[in-house]
Amino acid sequence: MGLLKRITRSRGFRRFLAEIAAGYYRLVHATGPKIVEPADAYDRLRRLGPGVVIAMWHGEHFMMPFVNRENMDVTAMISRSGDGDFAAVLAEKLGISAIRASGGSKGAREDTARADRHDNGNTLRRGGIKGALAAISAVQEGRFVALTADVPKGRPRVASDGIMLIAKKSGRPIVPVAIATGRYIRLESTWDKSVVNLPFGRVAIVFGDPISVPADADSAATEAARKAVEDGLNRVTARAYAIAERRDG
Repeated sequence: MGLLKRITRSRGFRRFLAEIAAGYYRLVHATGPKIVEPADAYDRLRRLGPGVVIAMWHGEHFMMPFVNRENMDVTAMISRSGDGDFAAVLAEKLGISAIRASGGSKGAREDTARADRHDNGNTLRRGGIKGALAAISAVQEGRFVALTADVPKGRPRVASDGIMLIAKKSGRPIVPVAIATGRYIRLESTWDKSVVNLPFGRVAIVFGDPISVPADADSAATEAARKAVEDGLNRVTARAYAIAERRDG
């Protein structure tokens, strides 16, 4: 491996880039008017009681830390991949702590086997059972745990078993959330069609209705909840872009 490639793949370089990105996203957030829908969304979150799972889609998640508000204790669940290193530092610089989950296909297979034993056949296909258990504990302690519902490098905009397991074991609801800006670039060549948000545009944050996964949910009930998360995320994402792009009527 050449020197330049080693440098660009190093954690130090990723941390450097994340620090630059944090400053950039602060600029994006600061230079546009903010619209939150519904207007009492944060009051509704608090009325749900301590501990909520905040779900977002991959590719739409870089401004996730700005969901945070004063007196909220938000933690992000982030993979241990190279991209995850960048995202974890970015979240840290923007005031969000991180729970790291394992990554890679070998790790995913091992984690699936452990999840099978842990959850009587309800598999955690990606992300890491250790990370999931840490997320469950954090939610049960009353924190807001934010994570992407779809798995890294998997099928975009398909909610995973992992988020279902966290909600089911913690006994706390999932709330779909989307953040969009009126000005952005969409990277069509990336697996998740990532968005690079641009300054000087509207910033819209939209919250969906809470979705619960009962502790005794069978496979059919769990699948119905998983589909509800997908549908909820698609709705709030479409609505956030409509508001940010002034297509909201």
